[in-house]
Amino acid sequence: MAATKVAKLETLSCDAGWRNYHFVKITTDTGIVGWSEFDEGFGAPGLSAAIQRMAPRVVGQDAHDHERIYQELYAITRPAAGGVVALALGAIENALLDAKAKSLGVPCYELLGGKIRDRIRVYWSHCATWRINHPSYYKPAITDLDGVKSIGREVREKGFTACKTNIFLYEGQKNPKGYRPGFGSPNQPDLNVERNVLRNLRVHLEALRDGVGPDVDILLDLNFNAKTEGYLKILREIADLDMFWIEIDSYSPEALGYIRRQSPHPISSCETLLGVREFLPYFREQAMDVAIIDTPWNGVWQSMKIANLAEAHEVNVAPHNFYGHLCTMMNAHFSACVPNLRIMETDIDRLAWDHELFTHVPEFKDGHLILPDRPGWGTEPNEAGLAAHPPKNNAGLLNYGTQKK
Repeated sequence: MAATKVAKLETLSCDAGWRNYHFVKITTDTGIVGWSEFDEGFGAPGLSAAIQRMAPRVVGQDAHDHERIYQELYAITRPAAGGVVALALGAIENALLDAKAKSLGVPCYELLGGKIRDRIRVYWSHCATWRINHPSYYKPAITDLDGVKSIGREVREKGFTACKTNIFLYEGQKNPKGYRPGFGSPNQPDLNVERNVLRNLRVHLEALRDGVGPDVDILLDLNFNAKTEGYLKILREIADLDMFWIEIDSYSPEALGYIRRQSPHPISSCETLLGVREFLPYFREQAMDVAIIDTPWNGVWQSMKIANLAEAHEVNVAPHNFYGHLCTMMNAHFSACVPNLRIMETDIDRLAWDHELFTHVPEFKDGHLILPDRPGWGTEPNEAGLAAHPPKNNAGLLNYGTQKK
């Protein structure tokens, strides 16, 4: 087969409300364009610059040789491996996969070993969260517990079978505010969990359960918002509630394993980890029931290796997916191919202009994403749509609590 050389690698971005969406565009000498979506606002400032710095090492190489290119980029950045550098490698790898699949005229799942499933069960992520934290972008705004119950009913009526929410503090039953000290909002580096946090979390979860009814699974994301003591206090407070999983971020596999062994609920974790080496001690510790893999960060091809390692340790996986529609489709191809899939994350609340930014939007039916058979990822950015919504300078986690909602 004739080589398909990378002729150009560039990055694009656009306004995504409280954040920006970011993309890698690879153009080959045969005119094929490969795309990936990455994220610079979730604790990764400077990622676009890192990708652009590596671009000259990719141009001129065969787009089909994504593993060789990945290994070369890893080698030349080895002294500072991980972090933003690792995210840059993942973004480039994902665009190469799209270009390769398109040049072969096949969906990306064919490059990953072929699909196991055509329909992927999803959960409605940031349920109530987006409408509380960013009410000007996600409607209708939620201003009290009745609003939480209402979105719960919406989840059930729209046919979704699972939803995930976060921690909120209320004034009485009104004026909820996101509780995210792990992300500096509020800035409480001690990360202590006091009684008011426990009380508010419980009433929030009870309101959501009242709305979704008895047959919809509820997931709770605690992020980095506590330390071991605090996570255990939360788990004791909600021990009697019916929870699908509790999501906990911890940089200590031993601490997380200690929490899991005392938890009445399944534990998921690891969405911020990068590469097989970072996941391995968590698997050895049996620290979680479900390993969450960020495929835009790691690269889908590398994520398959992590999923295989999870399978060897009798652990299921779930993709981390709270970005734009291209990321959703990248994660859908991953989810279609891994045998040990638990469930897939997706955001159902979308920006008013999200559909303008992509050539195709995901199709959901009965709480499942329907996998398309279009070449590549099955969608790509609409460059006219991106140009119509130029990016903002003050976006993402660096501006949490400072930008207008």
